Amino acid sequence: MYYDSDVIVSRLDAAANDGFSDGLKGVEKESLRVTDNGAIALSDHPVELGSALTHPSITTDYSEALLEFVTAANASPRAVIEELEDIHRFVYSQIGDELLWVTSMPCILATDENIPVARYGYSNVGRMKHVYRIGLGYRYGRAMQAIAGVHFNYSPPPSLWEGLAAAQGRAFSRDVIDACYMGMLRNLKRTIWLIAYLFGSSPAVCKSFVRAGGAGLRAFDRATWFYPHGTSLRLSDFGYSNRTGGGLAVSYDSLERYVAGLRHAIDTPHPPYQRIGVKRDDSYFQLNANILQIENEYYSYVRPKRTPIGNEKRTTALAERGVEYVELRSLDLDPWCTTGVSETTMRFLEAYMLQALLESSPLICAAAQEEMDHNLHTVTCKGRDTGVTLKRGGGSVELVHWAGQLLDRIEAVSEMLDSGLAARPYTEALRAQRVKVEDPSATPSARVLREMRDRGESFFHFALRKSEELRTAGLAASLDSRRRVHLKALAQRSLHDQRRLEEDDEIDFDEYLRRYFAQH
Repeated sequence: MYYDSDVIVSRLDAAANDGFSDGLKGVEKESLRVTDNGAIALSDHPVELGSALTHPSITTDYSEALLEFVTAANASPRAVIEELEDIHRFVYSQIGDELLWVTSMPCILATDENIPVARYGYSNVGRMKHVYRIGLGYRYGRAMQAIAGVHFNYSPPPSLWEGLAAAQGRAFSRDVIDACYMGMLRNLKRTIWLIAYLFGSSPAVCKSFVRAGGAGLRAFDRATWFYPHGTSLRLSDFGYSNRTGGGLAVSYDSLERYVAGLRHAIDTPHPPYQRIGVKRDDSYFQLNANILQIENEYYSYVRPKRTPIGNEKRTTALAERGVEYVELRSLDLDPWCTTGVSETTMRFLEAYMLQALLESSPLICAAAQEEMDHNLHTVTCKGRDTGVTLKRGGGSVELVHWAGQLLDRIEAVSEMLDSGLAARPYTEALRAQRVKVEDPSATPSARVLREMRDRGESFFHFALRKSEELRTAGLAASLDSRRRVHLKALAQRSLHDQRRLEEDDEIDFDEYLRRYFAQH
């Protein structure tokens, strides 16, 4: 049982002077490589960037064209952004005339076949990553996999756990940490609509992505669909979602139930996927015909994570060593920011996630899950509509009222994080979000539509212009020579590591998969 946040904050007040802001932050940021005319790049992953399989910082997600930049975990938000800036400068210097698409919803897409699936070489682990993505294409369509976003990873300072255990009257243990993390995740799920409102920047999309339109979508112009009061098509039914007809049920009540739900989904055949088939001759269509191929296919907007060792399954890592950090996956790319996410946003997210950790966290019943689904759908489709209401505890509440209450509760945590910082960056980050709640026209989604209207642009031309602007800005700032040498060395080392993996394989791919899925 968790205490209310004011009780927790008062009991942990001493922690504010003992590394309260020393939690680790990290970012995973995706961007499509596109040609200078805005078409998805059909070229191979540039060898100058190294191996997408083994590079620690520069990889690919679904598509060969969908770059993903991964920062190290760091206590300093500024250090995370600086690393992300360096990666962008290096990548811009290595991709010729290509651009990084700066919006979450993709460029003009001709057909699914026009979207190249990422390739990772000939090692067993590389083949597995490729086949997994082939399977995603069959299951969801390749276009959905071309959507880009930002994942914010966070783990609280170690000193906090003992304080939380004491506040609950419990002895400090791994079980306490796991239970606190799962409570944090439940609270994030309850309020994820707030992130869609504050940071959603995808209210519009090319008609090539949603050819037949859809419920509530309107024509902005001949080439663009949009939600007049929407915030994030990426988080709506048009974006990432698992489509298994109710066959996927993953509980956040405890880590044990979460792991059991994922394992059940990975082990349970799903008839529509069985009809796709798994293998014909030597060609794989997917890793298996089950509800999920692997854990990564679970498209929740928040997930507990533990770094696997070697080729360990993610559920095995969680079950054996517990939660290491929380992954918040609900951020759209910021099209006004070279790195796709700002330091101010990171500071607010840290305070928001800490508050979710400190709040009481009841278990999620079926009615509560229905309310959460309703609220996210409402905010993504019409969150800026005047007087929009959300569901809470069996009743209804105005979005602006609930958002204000949440920001009020986050304020105490922001002040603790600001302890000893003259500039009060966490309080300033919170203030920037209050402006958006008080004035919906200040939200990123409203700004996108306003720029499109003011300039007479389609979504495509807005995104292409912003991509060109941010490329220019990224190239204008020179990369420190030491950082350039370091990133070039990482690229070369990653190519060597990939070759070594390919040379060291001692079993065939079928046996590799059998052993992988036999883990428990």
